[in-house]
Amino acid sequence: MTASAAAPADGTALLAATPDRMRGALGHFASGVTVVTTATEGPDGPHAHGMTANAFTSVSLDPPLVLVSISTHARSHRRIDDSGRYGVSILGAGQGPVAHHFAGGAQSPEAVSLEWRDGLPLVGGALVHLACRVRQSHRAGDHTLFVGEVEGLWLGSGGPLVHYRRDLRALAGPAPTAAGDPEAVSVRDRAPAPASVPPRVPAPASVPPRVPAPASVPPRVPAPASVPPRVPAPASVPPRAPAPAPVPPQALAPAPVPPQAPVPVPDRTPAQDPGPTAVREHAPHQAPAPAPVPHQAPDPRRDPNLGTDREERPAHAR
Repeated sequence: MTASAAAPADGTALLAATPDRMRGALGHFASGVTVVTTATEGPDGPHAHGMTANAFTSVSLDPPLVLVSISTHARSHRRIDDSGRYGVSILGAGQGPVAHHFAGGAQSPEAVSLEWRDGLPLVGGALVHLACRVRQSHRAGDHTLFVGEVEGLWLGSGGPLVHYRRDLRALAGPAPTAAGDPEAVSVRDRAPAPASVPPRVPAPASVPPRVPAPASVPPRVPAPASVPPRVPAPASVPPRAPAPAPVPPQALAPAPVPPQAPVPVPDRTPAQDPGPTAVREHAPHQAPAPAPVPHQAPDPRRDPNLGTDREERPAHAR
């Protein structure tokens, strides 16, 4: 089946892998950004050369091998092939201008600082520095794969610079610091690592013999609390007699009424001409008996000597 006859299920046409299409398609693969450097000897000393590359990968850990892919048309290709050594600087999040500078874009020489380590120029402020020696080279199309053995490395810190679809982006992370870990040294300068020795397991501390647990002792029953003697119930108390009804105050006897003196009644007998010598005897005048006066009880409101009608109760019944 030819390429023109193969049609994907989504209806898109199968495209030929031209250089531009390859570049656009592989740009979807996000990768880190490096600057590959090398040095050549000149009449006035070594000269530094570098180029931006994202075709970088790890090949082996033992021995430590990495690989860079360099175009045969790049000037750095011949210089690396001649010197047999190259350096790799993995750029940090804030080193976009450095990447553009070594890619032939906007030139920012003020943003570039080089540090010489183990005879190789490396970009200052990068996250990682690698000093490599070419062990193998493989021609592949219009590129050469340079497999280098890492002879020394230095570690920095911070977030990385990322290439995605022809654009540079920064990943969040701590601010990058200057490369040059004081503890990082060239692999050639380090003494060979001794054979791996398993850590010595410390002898366990002396454990005292285990004391047998004592026989089970039944729990002690607490003595009952002292019970106070029972107080006999009090004798039945007869019910209290109700208070006597209040006695109304006795009315006082009325004061004696003194007898009323008889009122003299004048004689109304018409006057007669007495004789010269005649004397008439009159019967003695008897005053009529007074009409009987009914007995009335004195009003206690008027008599200050009498008490009121208020009912007095015994003190214990209040």
